[in-house]
Amino acid sequence: MYETNKRLFIFLLLLSFSGLLISFYLAYLIATGLSPIFNRIFLVISFILVTFLFLFFGIGIALLIYSLWSSKPINSNKLIKKSILFLYPNALRIGKWFGLSSDKIKNSYIQVNNELVKLKKYKMLPEDILILAPHCLQNVKCPHKITIDVNNCKNCGLCKVGSLLMVSNKYNVDIVIATGGTFARKFVAEKRPKAIIAIACERDLTSGIQDVKDIPVLGVLNERPEGPCYNTQVSLGQVENAINFFLKGGHK
Repeated sequence: MYETNKRLFIFLLLLSFSGLLISFYLAYLIATGLSPIFNRIFLVISFILVTFLFLFFGIGIALLIYSLWSSKPINSNKLIKKSILFLYPNALRIGKWFGLSSDKIKNSYIQVNNELVKLKKYKMLPEDILILAPHCLQNVKCPHKITIDVNNCKNCGLCKVGSLLMVSNKYNVDIVIATGGTFARKFVAEKRPKAIIAIACERDLTSGIQDVKDIPVLGVLNERPEGPCYNTQVSLGQVENAINFFLKGGHK
C-alpha cells in the first residue's frame, strides 16, 4: 500500500486541465489553415467551449486548491466534485505517462476526498452511519456466510471481521460486508445512510467514492499482507476515528 501525498493528485488535475486547453489551441492552429468560413465557425465553438471549461472546471479546481490550502469548506462542493470527476480519467492517464502506478494516483485521490469530507462539520446519529467492508477481510477458510448477515461471524479471531463487528456494536452503527461494487451499491440504496465509512483497496474505494456523489464517504484503505483480495486487514483505529468524526460534530 502506498502512502501518497494528496498534492500528487492535485498536480495531475492541473496537468489534465492544462492539457485540455493546449488541445484546443493545437486544434485552433490546424483550423487556421482551413477555409475562412470553417475557421470562423471553429473560433466561435472553441471560444464557447474554452470559456465553459475555464469557468466551470477551472473554477472548480481553484476552489479545491483554496479549500485544502485554507482548511475551509466551500459551499460549491458539487462544482469541485464534478470538476474532479471530469478531469480524473485524464489525470490518471497522465500519471501513468510519468510512470506512476494507478494505485499510487488513486491513493492520492482518496486522501483528497477524505480531506474535503473532513473540512465540513457533521453531527450524525449512529443510525445515519454505515460501515461498508469488503468480503476479502474474511479469512478464506471461514465457512460462515457473513455477506448474508455479518452477525453470522463467530468472532474466532482469525480475521478482522469480528473486531469490526465489535466496533460497530460499540458505537451502534450499521455494518455490511459486500462481495463487490454491485452489492455495495445495493446496500447503500437499501439502507440510505447519510455517511459512509468505506473499507477497500484503492481501485474499489475510488469507484465507490465516485458512485455515491451526494453522500460523504471516508475511505479507509485495507492492508494486503498476503496479496490483493486475500485475507486482507484493516486498521480498527482508522475506522473508529472515522466513526467519531461523523458522530462528534466533524472534529478530526
